[in-house]
Amino acid sequence: DICLRDSINAEYMGFLAMANRFVFVLFAALVAVCLAARISSRLDRDLVLLNVAGLGQVQIQLRPDLAPVTVARIKELVQSGFYNGLKFHRVIDGFMAQTGDPNGDGTGGSGRNLPAEFTATHHAPGTVSMARADDPNSADSQFFICLGDAPHLDGKYTVFGQVVNGMDVVQSIQKGDPNANGSVSNPSVISSMQLA
Repeated sequence: DICLRDSINAEYMGFLAMANRFVFVLFAALVAVCLAARISSRLDRDLVLLNVAGLGQVQIQLRPDLAPVTVARIKELVQSGFYNGLKFHRVIDGFMAQTGDPNGDGTGGSGRNLPAEFTATHHAPGTVSMARADDPNSADSQFFICLGDAPHLDGKYTVFGQVVNGMDVVQSIQKGDPNANGSVSNPSVISSMQLA
């Protein structure tokens, strides 16, 4: 009778241990799924969809780790619809495509300058960086997308994003006159720009 009771107790304890392991594994799996969803959701909020009229969509991954103030401001402008309808007014083949000026000639902005957030991040094809005047703290709403390697810009302009899809669209943006500092007579237009 004692042996039978010990045997039942041992089986019961084994069952409890197995159940505890199952519950732990299930809990760990749920936590992993929740964390993955949260990370994915955060990444999605840092993805900008820039649609160029007649050419297609460019996806830009924002980099708040490099330029938190700039990224926050770009998000505000995107959500307000500021960039919708703006032109790529300055495009130099093999160098960069610039936009973000409501005047369409490189003289305008949103009216709020941003502090420089320079890093050693390399300006490579697809790098998205803030345009500015001579003053390092003069960036506003204008930005450019690199069409080629531009190491001479490293550490001198605020990098805030990277094209992760649609670089073919960027390369198809109407080019400007190299003798007129890239000024474009028939510029490509941003039909819409939004957060994913």
